[in-house]
Amino acid sequence: MGNIPEIKVVPPGPESEKIHSEASKYMKGYSGQVRLFPVVFDEGKGVFLKDVDGNTYIDFSSGIYVTGCGHCHPKIVEYVKKYLEKLWNAHDFTTPVKLEALELLNEILPGDINGIQFYSDGTPAVEAGLRAARAITGNFEFISFWHDFHGKTLGSVSLAVMSSDKGIRAPGFFLAPRPYCYRCPFNLSYPSCNLHCVDFIERVIDEETTGRVAAVVMEPVQGWAGSIFPPEEFISELKKRLEKRGILLFLDEILTGMGRMGEWFACNIYNVVPDIITVGKGLGNGFPVTVMAVREKYKDYLEKISASSSFGGNPLACASVVATIKVIKEEKLLENAKKIEKLIMEKLKDMKEKHSIIGDVRGKGCLFGIELVKDKKTKEPFDEAGKLVYQKAFKKGLAWIPAGHILRMSPPLIMTEEIALKGIEIIEESIYEVEREKRYE
Repeated sequence: MGNIPEIKVVPPGPESEKIHSEASKYMKGYSGQVRLFPVVFDEGKGVFLKDVDGNTYIDFSSGIYVTGCGHCHPKIVEYVKKYLEKLWNAHDFTTPVKLEALELLNEILPGDINGIQFYSDGTPAVEAGLRAARAITGNFEFISFWHDFHGKTLGSVSLAVMSSDKGIRAPGFFLAPRPYCYRCPFNLSYPSCNLHCVDFIERVIDEETTGRVAAVVMEPVQGWAGSIFPPEEFISELKKRLEKRGILLFLDEILTGMGRMGEWFACNIYNVVPDIITVGKGLGNGFPVTVMAVREKYKDYLEKISASSSFGGNPLACASVVATIKVIKEEKLLENAKKIEKLIMEKLKDMKEKHSIIGDVRGKGCLFGIELVKDKKTKEPFDEAGKLVYQKAFKKGLAWIPAGHILRMSPPLIMTEEIALKGIEIIEESIYEVEREKRYE
């Protein structure tokens, strides 16, 4: 490890500022994390990132929940390189490497899900899932949840209420509150609430829709909203009630799939086989490739929705999928994620007891959240502290993800205990500094 993280110039350094300023003349709509810390990265290896000013950071974001096997994993690089001089695109024709990818996906996808189609990004995969749900059921309405995130085109945006897109929602889409036990929308306490949130979803179906609901769409764990985990029985109970009504369960595992939570998919943890699933981000370890898949009894419906795409399932994408799945298996990264979970959660729980501004901590596998509050009793969100802690830790060499007053961590599945501890030390140091500053204001 030596001096990693290594900060040679206070970031964002002069080269970062120069390059980002030039790029900003043309590119607009940067994410919140870039606006808060406009560093320019130049290189990535394993769990480290290097910027154009020569600073080296610990990556606690995996890009954005993407590089689970680390940056530029040599086995994945080598496998993709085989196809760089061989074949880049053949539309949706079958190729040997596509068959290899399909067979490996069939091995790891939950239950009897084996009707598969490839895409190049999460949003088109979600859109395809919506079309599949309509084709399967003959219905057209959807229910999704407050603060979930599913993408940035009309259908996927209509599944959420993003701050900048509140007025952009298509008809036939309905929102319901979902479990957020630290901040229950019904002001109840778990488990004495008896899953009132599931009851309420049924009320939304009965009172707000026309009764033509094709699917309930949800993130098993909310990412954009701040690493928010439901009670373990919530999804399975919801699935049972939906089955009685003939409504499909569509789990968007773009973020939670591919080992992020210590299992191949979050639905494995929650003991549910969804009717439709989307998988991405970590699927190609950084290569843009995603999947929408359905249960075996529904797979022929994919013939009815014009499911193919120009770049989905190209040989380079399929090579990245094959290599990523093999690396996760061969290097036992699911097991390593559970080991990192145990280590980090012990540290986070200890920090929660010591720090006045930490209201809640949560995590599973390599997915974590720290919720900052002004007062532990009132739980008032502390957005300013979230911004400051994020920036201070980044300056110290930790690349990670903010969500207002919630700090998100998604270290690569290859993370070692030693590096993980350094990352947590940087976070705690930054929290101490913010607490001291706020105490004397």
